[in-house]
Amino acid sequence: MFIELFLLVLLVALVVLVIRGGKTATLDKPLIIQSPGRYHITLAPQLEYAQTFIEQIVGQFAKANPLQDDIPSQFFEVRDPEIFARLGTSYLLAVSFRGGLLYFQAIIPQPLLRDSDSHLNQVREYSEAVLALHPLVHPTGGEATEKLRGATETAAQLLRISVKLLNDTE
Repeated sequence: MFIELFLLVLLVALVVLVIRGGKTATLDKPLIIQSPGRYHITLAPQLEYAQTFIEQIVGQFAKANPLQDDIPSQFFEVRDPEIFARLGTSYLLAVSFRGGLLYFQAIIPQPLLRDSDSHLNQVREYSEAVLALHPLVHPTGGEATEKLRGATETAAQLLRISVKLLNDTE
């Protein structure tokens, strides 16, 4: 009887190990990270590693920007070697400043199927959907926009990440 019980426990343990297989859990829903009074991050599934870069942008922007006015969204294509090992070659990032908070949205670019498709449109649509409840109230341009862009580029240089500004002329 003892041998049969031992074999049954061993068999159950083997089945559990085979089924489990040591897989790492991948997120299938967007990851939302908030720091009250500082930032709100929405990351598409599998982009949790982008958080390090985004928090670096927050730090750089906090050094350079005492403003409270809203800054229109800036859109970037990001090539991060740390994420390359896990994902495709790049991801898309939207950075905004609304109501005293930095807002970030990161997505994986979808294949461009038509000539009218663009990565800028993909990230812009995603960003607008996330920010629907946070419209631009007192938009600031010029210098504040440059500070936001500069904070992103400085953070990228510090982490050896390549960023490319996406704009309507592409």
